[in-house]
Amino acid sequence: MTGFLGQALLYIVPFLLVLTFIVTIHELGHFLVARAFGVKIDRFSVGFGKTIFGRTDRHGTEWRMAWLPLGGYVKFSGDLDASSVPDQAGLDELRQRVIAENGPGAERDYFHFKPIWQRALIVAAGPAANFVLAMVLFTVLFSVIGERTFAPRVATVSEGTPAAAAGFRPGDLIVAVNGRPVEDGAEVTRLVMMSAGDPLTFSVQRADGPVTLTATPVRRLENDELAGRVRIARIGLGLGPLVSADYRFRRLNPVEAAGKGVEMIGATVGTTATYIGRIFIGKESGDLLNGPIGIAKAAGGVTRLAVEANPDPGLMAANLALTFLSFAALVSIGIGIVNLLPIPVLDGGHLLFYGYEAVARRPVPAHVQEVGYRVGLALLAGLMLFATWNDLQKLSLFKFLGGLA
Repeated sequence: MTGFLGQALLYIVPFLLVLTFIVTIHELGHFLVARAFGVKIDRFSVGFGKTIFGRTDRHGTEWRMAWLPLGGYVKFSGDLDASSVPDQAGLDELRQRVIAENGPGAERDYFHFKPIWQRALIVAAGPAANFVLAMVLFTVLFSVIGERTFAPRVATVSEGTPAAAAGFRPGDLIVAVNGRPVEDGAEVTRLVMMSAGDPLTFSVQRADGPVTLTATPVRRLENDELAGRVRIARIGLGLGPLVSADYRFRRLNPVEAAGKGVEMIGATVGTTATYIGRIFIGKESGDLLNGPIGIAKAAGGVTRLAVEANPDPGLMAANLALTFLSFAALVSIGIGIVNLLPIPVLDGGHLLFYGYEAVARRPVPAHVQEVGYRVGLALLAGLMLFATWNDLQKLSLFKFLGGLA
């Protein structure tokens, strides 16, 4: 029982800490831009449920810490429905009520009566805050530990794999994939992972001269220490530095580190968009999509690996901090991407409604919003169920249950 509780704490506590931190920054993005535009804000909450402690600032905003650490929220004055996009009738009713309670002109302080461009910026500020947070975290990481890369040198070639059939040999140096120059082994791995079933052309440098090889990645089942059981595209190459020149390290100044952080964000967003696009056209199964269980497992996994990396308490704490910074940066990018999806219950859906309002000169009709919200909730629930199903399969739960019959 004690062991089970310890494992639960190892997984759940890091997950809640990371999630609450990232969602709070997301909501803070909405808050700061809204405050800059003079929007009246009722509450900023870290966590949900009953208030642990709170205070009200000079602007009348209640700042509170709640007992359930599952993120947080910001509540603008006049938010009567979940969409924050009332139709024309709802706006007229809200305007009359605000004027009756606070006098003419008071409605100008309310979010719903701000110009469309201001509302759009306030909504977009949440995902933008996630990307800014990721850039800051990556900047800290690259400033502290520098940039470590290794040349895409072939160390091993597995028998019976596409790489072996293509003619790869240990010692080969991959210099381009599909004509795109590559300098880092991780970049080659990422391109292979995103190309299941698609032939890839590799430009390879050998001792006796350049050669061109073609291999088609195939999915294979792997047990990843963090992700669990996943099907992932491989060609059967083991990449790693064989000579000292293959390994490169350089320290980055803050400006270079920030640039590298932006590059990392761009690569992550691009890879995610490619992967989602391949799911829709049927070239990927969606195995790599994670839900709350998968993220919690990954959080616990990175915590355990960081703790086990060095027994010295000081080095352990430093390693744990750096590991969590990297993990939080990646999760923050993911939350930013998800919130920009054009689903009505998310920030991207609000931006979609504002786009319609800008063209039509009136808010989206109430019945259309209602249908949009139902569809959006169904899509979001379906996505969460699919991701959770993936998480459970990666944990081999169904295989375990099948053995109980």
